[in-house]
Amino acid sequence: MDTATAPQRRVPRPRADALRNRERIVAAAREMFVEHGPDVPLDEVARRAGVGNATVYRHFADRPELVRQVVLSVTDRVADHAEESIATADADPGKAFDALRTFVHAAADERIGALCPLLSEGFDPYHPELLDGRERLEGAIAGLMERARAAGQLRTDIAVGDLMVALSQLARPLPGTACPGADSFIHRHLQLFLDGLMAPARSELPGEATTLEALRQH
Repeated sequence: MDTATAPQRRVPRPRADALRNRERIVAAAREMFVEHGPDVPLDEVARRAGVGNATVYRHFADRPELVRQVVLSVTDRVADHAEESIATADADPGKAFDALRTFVHAAADERIGALCPLLSEGFDPYHPELLDGRERLEGAIAGLMERARAAGQLRTDIAVGDLMVALSQLARPLPGTACPGADSFIHRHLQLFLDGLMAPARSELPGEATTLEALRQH
């Protein structure tokens, strides 16, 4: 048979409403994992997303799959922000630190603080999709920091790990607590942290710069 003229099987695309439901479920899960931890009942996730329980299980076979998709969603969206900030810094190197500042606040709004509680027992951090997403994110953040450092605006004794630790901790509300207006405090504290990253440094930091490799050993 001539394969060039053979009819090609079409892979059906998900319907638009199905894609919207999936996005709503992931967004709802992200918010609830931040607020209550990764063991929040999936029924509650469905309720916040405005869908039925069956819809959740139609998209995600089990909790680990939903958790993985939440981590991927956060990672990809934060990487998008980092790459946009790199473009800003490249267009005007004098605003490299401003671009870094914009990125940090945007990452907080994406609930990057949701990642740490999810990386618990039973979670596979070496899933190929997760490895690809993490590599993209870490590379973008490193590139953004390097641009701010090259512009003489970022202190030289910190590494990507230092930024990631502070961002994940400062952007994570206490689990199980309702904190009206918490976002305003998060951004206030991030601003204080960012001021401490500016060059020239006001003090000498104890220890060594935290690399990503060092973080993974703990």
